[in-house]
Amino acid sequence: MSAGPRQLVVMRHAKAGQLPGGPDFERPLTARGHRDAAAAGRWLAGRGLEPDAVLCSPTRRTRQTWQAVAAELGPDVTVPSLDDILYTADAAAIREIIAAMAPEVTTLLCVGHNPAMADLAQDATGQPLEFPTAAIAVAVLPGPWASVADGPGDLAAYWTPKLAVG
Repeated sequence: MSAGPRQLVVMRHAKAGQLPGGPDFERPLTARGHRDAAAAGRWLAGRGLEPDAVLCSPTRRTRQTWQAVAAELGPDVTVPSLDDILYTADAAAIREIIAAMAPEVTTLLCVGHNPAMADLAQDATGQPLEFPTAAIAVAVLPGPWASVADGPGDLAAYWTPKLAVG
């Protein structure tokens, strides 16, 4: 397998509602969140950014975000790997997980929470990016997944729900 470029797609979960008295882990997407996640999926599909692997926080809102994105990518999308660490991890811990990705994975989607996703997007691209709910940054890394620790790649694409409207 070639150690050619890799695409890291970093996504923050879509807009979630409150769950008064309930656990943060179970907060669901709002109607806007479902719309934004579907729009994100259409944007990814339109750019041919179907992931070979998906790392997803196991919270309800991140799983719902992935489900809405996946519905727009088509019937043959990959099954996500739900990783408990993505709920509380910082960007450095997530980079360690990414660095261990299998070499046959060329496009990886990571769906998680801020501030980790905003920090990961900045670390991967070298650019400070606004990272509201449902934001996506696509970084092209110059070599194998382990290169995510070597410094930023290139920002190949960036999307937010507000950019889609404007």
